[in-house]
Amino acid sequence: MVKSISPADQIPVALLDAIYAQARAEFPSECCGYIRGRGASMTLVPCKNFQDRLHALDPEANPRTSANGYNFGGREYLDFARSIAADDPPTIVYHSHPRVGAYFSREDEDAALSASWPVDYLVVDAQEAEIREAVLFRRDPDAAPGAPAYVPVAHFPGKTL
Repeated sequence: MVKSISPADQIPVALLDAIYAQARAEFPSECCGYIRGRGASMTLVPCKNFQDRLHALDPEANPRTSANGYNFGGREYLDFARSIAADDPPTIVYHSHPRVGAYFSREDEDAALSASWPVDYLVVDAQEAEIREAVLFRRDPDAAPGAPAYVPVAHFPGKTL
């Protein structure tokens, strides 16, 4: 079972602060984006949440809105996919959970398994007046059938903004 992350995978405070600020700015919608690289060379790529557009186009196929779902698309998704083969590929996809906590939901897991990108997932607990915490999830290659495929490997303290 995956239990911890290496020092090279630690998210710099400046990037966490930027993600937290994005989560607060987009609250009560989910924010989203990704981090490229590792260690000191990590860079943040904030994305626009396209979930409301998808919902408006086809609410039956896309019942979630940006209040409880995220989807970066268009050029941002294309840039993400192309950067997988870069020298500084995406290593973490992040999104916020407004008002519900930093957990890896069934929808999060289904989407991650379907995409099968070689990345970790950071979920930010965005509340009315604060960011409570962020939790980093990683695919557990030894997960038993029926067990969660992604497990928490790091917790980051929140911040009152």
